[in-house]
Amino acid sequence: MSSIYEIRENIIQQELDEHKVPSDPFVLFKYWYDQAFEAKIFEPNAFALATADKNGFPSVRMLLLKSFEKGGFTFFTNYNSLKAQHLQQNPNAAMVFYWSELERQVRIHGRVEKISSAESDAYFESRPVGSRLGAWASPQSQPIESRGWLEKKHFEFREKFARGPIPRPENWGGYRLKPVSIEFWQGRPNRLHDRIVYQAQDESWKIIRLAP
Repeated sequence: MSSIYEIRENIIQQELDEHKVPSDPFVLFKYWYDQAFEAKIFEPNAFALATADKNGFPSVRMLLLKSFEKGGFTFFTNYNSLKAQHLQQNPNAAMVFYWSELERQVRIHGRVEKISSAESDAYFESRPVGSRLGAWASPQSQPIESRGWLEKKHFEFREKFARGPIPRPENWGGYRLKPVSIEFWQGRPNRLHDRIVYQAQDESWKIIRLAP
């Protein structure tokens, strides 16, 4: 199997040609994501999510993508968290995937909506028991008195649900970012990088090349 350095060397010899890329950005995203996975990049689904409050004050943090499809990019969180408060005030957001070993970046802008309760329930059931209990124990983004307090809460919920199913907390679930633009950045020699942007237009996408 090729080393990650050989994969990277092969990748940066490739070019993004606006006349040859797929018409659907999700096809290209899947191709790049699969290559990041094959390169054994640690958590290739990690991304930065930028939100802003009603006054435009920004905040950014790292999350893990849980699924992507033509409808958008899905992640999960506590609905009382800071990011959730921002999204309630201002549903516009941006995500960035950065796979440095492959000299690739994907920037996504769009509007975020809550997914259905059924989708959130299904994903919650798939999580490890400890993570499900953690969703109950943690009042995300709220001040707490100590690490011991948090561990005590986790233990209390483990005892509470010891003999039955662990339901999804009502204040925990998924969001889906529906993109209006997706930019693919491919590192190239001499800083003459390739930047291809897909802009949503009704049921299709307009493809544009940007200067690096």
